[in-house]
Amino acid sequence: MADKVTISVDALGGDNAPQVVLDGVEAALAEDGDLSVILCGPADVVEPFASAHDRCVARATTEEIGMAEHPANAVRRKKDSSIVVGCRLVKEGEAQGFFSAGSTGACLAAGTLVIGRIKGIARPALATLLPSPVKPVILCDVGANADCKPEYLVQFAEMASIYARKIIGIENPRVGLLNIGEEEEKGSQFAQEAHQLLKKEVGNFAGNAEGRDVLGGEFDVIVCDGFTGNVCLKTIEGTAKVLFKELKSIMMSSLKTKIGALMIKGDLKGLAARLDPDEAGGAPLLGVKGACIVGHGSSSAVAIKNGVLASARYVRSGVGDEIADLAK
Repeated sequence: MADKVTISVDALGGDNAPQVVLDGVEAALAEDGDLSVILCGPADVVEPFASAHDRCVARATTEEIGMAEHPANAVRRKKDSSIVVGCRLVKEGEAQGFFSAGSTGACLAAGTLVIGRIKGIARPALATLLPSPVKPVILCDVGANADCKPEYLVQFAEMASIYARKIIGIENPRVGLLNIGEEEEKGSQFAQEAHQLLKKEVGNFAGNAEGRDVLGGEFDVIVCDGFTGNVCLKTIEGTAKVLFKELKSIMMSSLKTKIGALMIKGDLKGLAARLDPDEAGGAPLLGVKGACIVGHGSSSAVAIKNGVLASARYVRSGVGDEIADLAK
């Protein structure tokens, strides 16, 4: 696959857009000399930036999809929004991937409705790299499909396994099903049926993963419905924030603890970096015709940079092509 990649980017995506998006795109262009960007957003935002940066083209849009809008309705109604236009550029072949830190629901809807599903994929799924201190763990689905059929989880497992192998380098990823117990008869009827299908059809299926196993490193890929996955992800992120806040409070509470904090400052920074979702940049929507990467709404410029670079890496790795071959 060619090294040169074009990614369309939503200039209005994120709580702190457009400035953090512009800063992140600038950093991504500086880091990757084979990357080109089509920046989608208001003319007064994207045109001055594009004129000042090589390998960046402006695509002026006149509409914006807000966080509170109904995702599918907004995508159908606002055809000149930065999200819809960015996805349409992928569908029409002007870009090979799309990145946004805007409305997750709108990105998922546009990815599915505008870019389109790969033939044979029942439901595209959102996968994320969990902030595990042990080793990379992929959780899929984390929000694209709140209601699932057991057979969907088989495809989630297969697509996420390809992602783990091509992007992270895990040759034979161990797949687990998020459940309330290790035994295969545990859980709801949905979980039990999913377990049997995964056991039958996914060669690298390693059994049920309980909540305490998610970050433990026993599994490389963990699959579940999007409702459960989103709750799990947000719980992990929230817990990490609370623990670091409390740890900082304890370490600043006395001279003794301040001295101790100074001695382990480097180690703490390393741990914080491994747990920081900004390092991943975004989560791919697996199963669509092209790269569609969704970032956090609170993304910093660093997260935007990493999200754009992750989009290019996804394209270069051939993940989408291998998923298409799988679905034939």
